[in-house]
Amino acid sequence: MIAWFTRNGVAANLVMLILVIGGIASYVTVKRELFPQFSLDLVTVRVPYLGASPEEVEESVIIRIEEAIQSVDGIKEMNSVAQEGYGSVTVTVDKGYDISKVKDAIQTRVDAITTFPANTERPIIDEPLIPKEVIRISVYGDANEREIKKIAERVRDELVELDGISQAEVQGVRDYEISIEVSENTLRNYGLTFDQVVQAVRGSSVDLPGGLIKAEGGEISLRTKEQAY
Repeated sequence: MIAWFTRNGVAANLVMLILVIGGIASYVTVKRELFPQFSLDLVTVRVPYLGASPEEVEESVIIRIEEAIQSVDGIKEMNSVAQEGYGSVTVTVDKGYDISKVKDAIQTRVDAITTFPANTERPIIDEPLIPKEVIRISVYGDANEREIKKIAERVRDELVELDGISQAEVQGVRDYEISIEVSENTLRNYGLTFDQVVQAVRGSSVDLPGGLIKAEGGEISLRTKEQAY
């Protein structure tokens, strides 16, 4: 090969030119990340089911999800977890399959399930990624936990607006929570049970569609807005 290129200088120069142009084109178009995200080839399906026991979650949620997605191409294995008030199915995608297409197929199958109990929330389907931290900012001061959290959330929102920052999240804080404490004596005085109190709170914290009102100017959507956050 070396002798042939020695006798054919034009061909050698042409090959070298093609290699140089290809190298430059590859350098310009190749994706470069200093801290890349790694995909685990997993798809998770999570369904909150408030107030349900693990057995109820398994029978009413987990089994129905597994039956709906078991025939999706590209699924290597499924692992399910049923716990109190929550159920999840983790799908491992086989090699050679596009994880985005498998995720879309799972999304379609799960969205088509109409037999979930009324108390379940909307299924959450996502692809776990392992992001790499670039910087960590600590927010502290002479303030209560609620104020510190508000300041941290404002810092997060301002950071995301900066060029070159795609993701920022607040860690180390607790979610907002409303606690209701009812004494046993009060329940006895009013002839109530704890389950009745729970049902009353649950019934007043709903977010449901109420239909449409058709008018000459268009349609008006009706919806209850009593969900507690």
